[in-house]
Amino acid sequence: MSFLIRWLISALAIIITAYLLPGVRLSGISAALLAALILGLVNTFIRPLLLLLTLPLNILTLGLLTFVINALLIMLTSAIVPGFKVEGFIWALLFSLVLSLVSFMLGIIAM
Repeated sequence: MSFLIRWLISALAIIITAYLLPGVRLSGISAALLAALILGLVNTFIRPLLLLLTLPLNILTLGLLTFVINALLIMLTSAIVPGFKVEGFIWALLFSLVLSLVSFMLGIIAM
């Protein structure tokens, strides 16, 4: 049950973030649900591997490379999910920052 609630909160956060940012387009609720699922899978399986492989560079940049990796994973999700479009790298970077803030706020509200 907790997986379902987290998935719905993520989808709602994606909808809110796409509404706030003009460089991100979302075709509907089904695209948001699929984007939340794919983004969760990408963050679960691919993100740790990328962070491990780029660890020396991440240490050198004092962790700022993590923002770049997050934006690239958002762009990957945008390429996979039909109906979810991020216009470019800067919008993906802003999307990842705003999405984390909105998810944090919704997580607090859901508790």
